[in-house]
Amino acid sequence: MIHPWHDVTPGDQLPREFYSVIEIPFGSSVKYELDKTSGLIKLDRILYSAVYYPANYGFIPQTLAEDDDPLDVLVLCQETVVPLTIIHARTIGLMTMIDMGKKDHKIIAVATEDPEFNAYREAQEMPAHRLLMLRRFFQDYKQLEGKAVEVDEIRPAAEAYPSSATACGVIASSGAKASSPLRRIDMRLETLQATSLRAVGP
Repeated sequence: MIHPWHDVTPGDQLPREFYSVIEIPFGSSVKYELDKTSGLIKLDRILYSAVYYPANYGFIPQTLAEDDDPLDVLVLCQETVVPLTIIHARTIGLMTMIDMGKKDHKIIAVATEDPEFNAYREAQEMPAHRLLMLRRFFQDYKQLEGKAVEVDEIRPAAEAYPSSATACGVIASSGAKASSPLRRIDMRLETLQATSLRAVGP
């Protein structure tokens, strides 16, 4: 049986583009998550607040983030998709939360096969209200559980690249399967960072 975290490839274009695995559909008030042992989707909880996920929510396979889970990703597209759907996505930003005292990075991405969204390269190109909804959801969704969550401003795509590369590197160094050599990802990251610096200028 294929395990969606360990056996699905993120592709060879990390950190700019990658394959994501969706756990929670856009519009859902049900918190599904990957069962790490079986690779199946399990019910974590029904959200306590009258809110819904503002994008298809999942993870980048073969990554391990600072919260000891796969690296989270919000994939923006027109439609709701079912859990365990694989979506090819492009990084457009980074949102960082402090949840239960731990940093929790979330990659903001768009589905590359959705013609309404695939022209976006940066989160700031999107309507401001959509970005406000993304942040507000994560600020509010745990309030009725009595849990406080801090959510930073959404940052540019270039600031998301190190999180993706690091999360991929952690699981590669642990001995898990990796379809793309870490060195190749590091070299691509250096190229992208250099390009971003040239674009900004002195």
